[in-house]
Amino acid sequence: MSKWQNTPKVGRYSIEQIVIYFVRALQAVRQLWGREVGNRSNFSSVKSFVFLFLIGTSLSIAIASCGGKISDSGGAANATGNKNNVQLTLVSYSVTKAAYDRIIPKFEAQWKKEHNQNVTVNGSYGASGSQATAVINGLEADVVHLSLALDVDKIVKAGLIQPGWETEAPSDGIVTKSVGVIATREGNPKNIKNWADLAKNGINVMTPDPKTSGGARWNFLAIWGFVTRTGGDDNTALDLTTKVYKNAPVLPASARAASDLFFKQGKGDALITYENEMILSEQFGDKLPYTVPDVNISIDNPIAVVDKNVDKHGTREIAEAFVKFLYTPEAQREFAAVGFRPVDPTVAKEVEKKFPQVQTLFTAKDLGGWGNIQNKFFDDGAIFDKIHTKKS
Repeated sequence: MSKWQNTPKVGRYSIEQIVIYFVRALQAVRQLWGREVGNRSNFSSVKSFVFLFLIGTSLSIAIASCGGKISDSGGAANATGNKNNVQLTLVSYSVTKAAYDRIIPKFEAQWKKEHNQNVTVNGSYGASGSQATAVINGLEADVVHLSLALDVDKIVKAGLIQPGWETEAPSDGIVTKSVGVIATREGNPKNIKNWADLAKNGINVMTPDPKTSGGARWNFLAIWGFVTRTGGDDNTALDLTTKVYKNAPVLPASARAASDLFFKQGKGDALITYENEMILSEQFGDKLPYTVPDVNISIDNPIAVVDKNVDKHGTREIAEAFVKFLYTPEAQREFAAVGFRPVDPTVAKEVEKKFPQVQTLFTAKDLGGWGNIQNKFFDDGAIFDKIHTKKS
């Protein structure tokens, strides 16, 4: 670790570095002055000193201008250039936006009340896998709330999040939960009731692409686990999953895009989606029948602070406070209001009648954990690619 890493900075440089450079510069100027300007008739040396002094002053001003102000917390003030107006960037997956539209103003108001500092939380929403890639490629998120832990782990491997992020928040870093559901057309004319029904001939299934969407991976695992968690083997699971994806001629990039095609454009007989997505759709007037299969996967959505970025922005304290706020009953009630199953036990008890019980609920860990899941199903050339090739 660099000895300058945790010291206050102006631009790229710590205060200690600037002081040392300045002292060295003064020493050099003094030597030059003593050697060359001792003779007062040497007018060119005097001009050289003045020229060096002006250059040094200009560089100091330039460094300070690029670096912004120094914050009281020891980090550089972020893009606003004002410690009283701080920007925080949240990068999340598409279907969380409705919840954050309610939660973010509450956090901003609380922080202002407690710290007399204006914080603006800017949200970016999209397909979970694509969002993780964007962060790795330079989208400077302070906090990420993604669809699955695998996407957070990608950011860890890129060196932006420290390993062990799961231990830094309650519930092993899981801030929201849901389960998989099957939405159908009015009256359910194809009589679709469970995952196996999606493999029937003549069924047009709408689900996102597991290569880009975290939600799509949960959908895939729900179907696979429906078989393997009830006594079936991998061959039987492969047969069912292949038939379901053969019935899915279009694979949109995100869960939001798949929902829009189903609801707004009338595409498909059935939509595999999150339970929270259906509850939210009802609130916006798109009330369609859906079923919560009795054998289901717990869709666990993680939250993490992006360590490298918050240290760069000087926003760690605020980012950690924001994450902590998301676990409060106030924020958890807002997540529940738009259809997420809360992780807070008190709120879960309050809203339990809103969510149907699932007889057999399994997790990603039950299927081997995300590292094994990725290798087995979603890496290039793995099971999903083979299924997709057969479908085509």
